[in-house]
Amino acid sequence: MWNGRTVSVILMTYAEKDSIYDVIEGFLAIDAVDEVLVVNNNAQPGTQEEVERTRARQVFETKQGYGYATRRGLAEATGDLLVLAEPDGTFLPRDVLKLLVYSDDCDAVFGTRTTRELIWRGANMGFALKWGNWAVAKLVEVLFNTSHLSDVGCTYRLLTRETVRGIQDKFTVGGSHFGPELMLLTIVSGARVVEVPVNYLPRVGVSSVTGDLRKAIILGLQMVAFILKFRLGTLGRGQRTVVPRTGNPIAPRAEAKGESS
Repeated sequence: MWNGRTVSVILMTYAEKDSIYDVIEGFLAIDAVDEVLVVNNNAQPGTQEEVERTRARQVFETKQGYGYATRRGLAEATGDLLVLAEPDGTFLPRDVLKLLVYSDDCDAVFGTRTTRELIWRGANMGFALKWGNWAVAKLVEVLFNTSHLSDVGCTYRLLTRETVRGIQDKFTVGGSHFGPELMLLTIVSGARVVEVPVNYLPRVGVSSVTGDLRKAIILGLQMVAFILKFRLGTLGRGQRTVVPRTGNPIAPRAEAKGESS
């Protein structure tokens, strides 16, 4: 639990049999995490058994695709704060605390893997992937005049349950380019959004998408096409304005500590 709100970590799995056990245990070791939910998306043989060795809850999504798996996870998780992550060993479970800290002030916290100092040796973040993700994120930033963005493809994200409830009936993408749809729907909803750097480690095994540069480029082009189409679809409708914060930011902290003003 984090400041009175329960926390669910959602892991979508397809080809992560060799890493998922350690990732689940890593998240469960974080005191703030109340639930780890695994969405088994027709995962490779042996994955189910690895999950069953842990205290994680497992659900099965038969529609193939990152988007379908993520949408199922967001619908099934029970927490007030919903954290998306990868079970392939590329993210550090302890980085969830970075997302949680910013959840006190924001409705959505997006991770970014493009911070040079946090990219580990051997991580799959070469020149093309790093600057491709950065360029597409900047396209979103410009087209939607939003907060600083530098990575459109990072799965490590946190959204409040209220934010998800406000956008989940608008989900349309079932494939690998669901990430930008989730990002864009969150932005145009008027949610308070911030991006924070997270560690990016070498993957255990080979990704079915970014492990192949040709597939990664195709996915990048899909993302750009989707973003441009989405922006055209919102022209004339505008987006909800983020209401400036008001009030005394110090008083609630004093009250929480039992101090008098």
